[in-house]
Amino acid sequence: MIKKEKQQKKKKGRSVQDLIGVKTFTKYGLATNKGELLFYLVAPTNISVLSHTNVEIKIRHLMMVLSAVPDIEIACADSSECFDDNKSYFRERLSEEHNPKVRRIIKKDIDFLDNIQMEMATARQFLFIARLKNTKDKQTFDTANRIEKVISEQGFETHRMKKNEIKRFLALYFEASINGEQMPDSDGEQFFDFDKDGENI
Repeated sequence: MIKKEKQQKKKKGRSVQDLIGVKTFTKYGLATNKGELLFYLVAPTNISVLSHTNVEIKIRHLMMVLSAVPDIEIACADSSECFDDNKSYFRERLSEEHNPKVRRIIKKDIDFLDNIQMEMATARQFLFIARLKNTKDKQTFDTANRIEKVISEQGFETHRMKKNEIKRFLALYFEASINGEQMPDSDGEQFFDFDKDGENI
């Protein structure tokens, strides 16, 4: 009985950060349970307007990046909030609803979401993610610059993402907010006036 209560307390004590394995922001990226992550945002190329030869060259350049940094990871995510789940819910409601007035309102909601999504554009953002383990500050700095140089030398327009950009990416990835860069580093810190209180809690 006592053992069961201890297990329940332990489960309750786990935060969202623990569950997703994120520790804190660092000078260069994000500290996780499996090392520090460095994020590089890569400007997408519209390959539909490129010739077959140029597409092959782009592929070769990507292969060169992967050869130079074999452990690098690639991620693709929405560059703005996605409303697909909301629209699916409204369509389901529409199929179940018999009241014509309510059906008309639901259709307007679906059209509204479609318009917002068109305005925000359904563009994707592409990221190279490097995972570093047990590296000191100087080593991290050198590695971060080296990786950015390797990616740039292969013709990709890129830069290492700053804290606010990483926050926005995580917020979109976890479908929390489109204004992730405005979210506080610690939940609730916006409600404390540290200057007034005279100490940092």
